[in-house]
Amino acid sequence: MKVIEIASFGAADVLRLADRPAPIAGVGEVLIRVSASGVNRPDVLQRAGHYPAPPGASDILGLEVAGTIVEGDAAAMRAAGLAIGDRVCALVAGGGYAQLCVAPVGQCLPVPAGLSDIEAASLPETVFTVWSNVFERARLQPGETLLIQGGTSGIGVTAIQLAKAFGATVIVTAGSDAKCEACLALGADYAINYKTHDFQTEALRLTDGRGVDVILDMVAGSYVAKEVQCMADDARLVIIAVQGGIQSEINAGLVLRKRLTVTGSTLRPRSLAFKEAIAQACKAKVWPEIEAGRFKPVVHSVFPAVDALHASGSGGSQSHALMESNQHVGKIVLTWEAV
Repeated sequence: MKVIEIASFGAADVLRLADRPAPIAGVGEVLIRVSASGVNRPDVLQRAGHYPAPPGASDILGLEVAGTIVEGDAAAMRAAGLAIGDRVCALVAGGGYAQLCVAPVGQCLPVPAGLSDIEAASLPETVFTVWSNVFERARLQPGETLLIQGGTSGIGVTAIQLAKAFGATVIVTAGSDAKCEACLALGADYAINYKTHDFQTEALRLTDGRGVDVILDMVAGSYVAKEVQCMADDARLVIIAVQGGIQSEINAGLVLRKRLTVTGSTLRPRSLAFKEAIAQACKAKVWPEIEAGRFKPVVHSVFPAVDALHASGSGGSQSHALMESNQHVGKIVLTWEAV
């Protein structure tokens, strides 16, 4: 099979198209002929040498795929209601940038009715992450206010739509007026251009001084201190990435007085059982929202896998160069049909 592999850690131009033996599905697994692979920020970090694959995972990049089941554990498939020939999307711990990918049966979900494989490939990483962190860990409730740091990221566009579908008020931050407009078009109630306005001041103003109930933070660093300042009593802050740095200094007195919860998580190293539970929750809660049209995948750009390796303006993979430029709104997807 053809795969995109890392020649050595570095910039986007270290990616190359290569031949690898086809993987074999083991107990509790299926083999998927991949039509499309989602591109995510962790892929960029792994390529640069900052986010190693967990033990036992493929060294090939890619955390989400969509395609057709071609073989697998028959008993596990029957138990999950799946069969050879079914179109599925799946969350994987690695191996997604390939024509064939092994996935745990419990992390496979049927492609929602009416979606293409390209749209379906954009779902697992972001939907699983948002559901686990915003709705399970942070317990966002109808009528509460959610602040999303980075509203036009793949996580951001997913969080906006799901929070609105489940009755929350949504405030987002974004890096330009155009991106703010894109967030509002997706359903956000308010959008703050963090380059021209202070999000702490604006979040307090927009909530009449009360503060927000939940914050989804992909920045960390100096943001955390400001987030604590604009959180309501009993509010929850969930950190899922540290693009702004790993060191934060906060007013611990506010944490005590306002009974705040500061937490965080990463999805990739969690157990199969944990991810299967999220998959089932997403199938029960999110898939009906997709099929009813209340949540729609937002795909910014699609690159044929072989073309993703052609030199862009700065050299290297077009898909990773776009991710690192932060100019996208929504997801970036690779397709394998032309390889």
